[in-house]
Amino acid sequence: MTLTKIRTAAASSLAAAGLLFSLAACSTPAANQPTASAPASPASTATASSAAASEPCDGVKVIVDSGAVKQAAADTSTCVPVTEPTVASEILDEANVKTEGTEQYPTELVCRVNGVPAADFDIVHKAGTYKEECKDTPAAFAYWALWVKPDAGDWAYAQEGLATLKVSPGESLQLLFTVDGEPATPKA
Repeated sequence: MTLTKIRTAAASSLAAAGLLFSLAACSTPAANQPTASAPASPASTATASSAAASEPCDGVKVIVDSGAVKQAAADTSTCVPVTEPTVASEILDEANVKTEGTEQYPTELVCRVNGVPAADFDIVHKAGTYKEECKDTPAAFAYWALWVKPDAGDWAYAQEGLATLKVSPGESLQLLFTVDGEPATPKA
């Protein structure tokens, strides 16, 4: 590998780590999560999430998509009634979406959303399998990405974290779990 490629790879890794720090600036530790009742079946959750994602929303539409890990327990879609720009962390709280940071960065990073990926879950990626322990920073190849979509526009990767990103009525906010760059963007 040439020095230029090594520098480019290192810069990409640092940029990804920086974004992970900013995405979870206001996550809630797992200790504050309520216990869940019996989980919904993956098929019914996916169908309900898909239907809710396509319905109009007068506030901010919140979507959680476990993407590449396909753990439907995390998946949800709901409309949060807001009348003015509101910080993303407050919108997620209102939507009852629980985020968990890492041991080292409990409020700066998003490691789990609604308990996903579970600590004992094997995340399959190009180099094998990986279990997310949420001790330090999540792996650069397997992480929760934060996306925003205006009412009449395309999804865009969030440029701020949950603690500072303001989302306005008519917009959508999505947390999408990505492994090895897939899925690359949220579904329409």
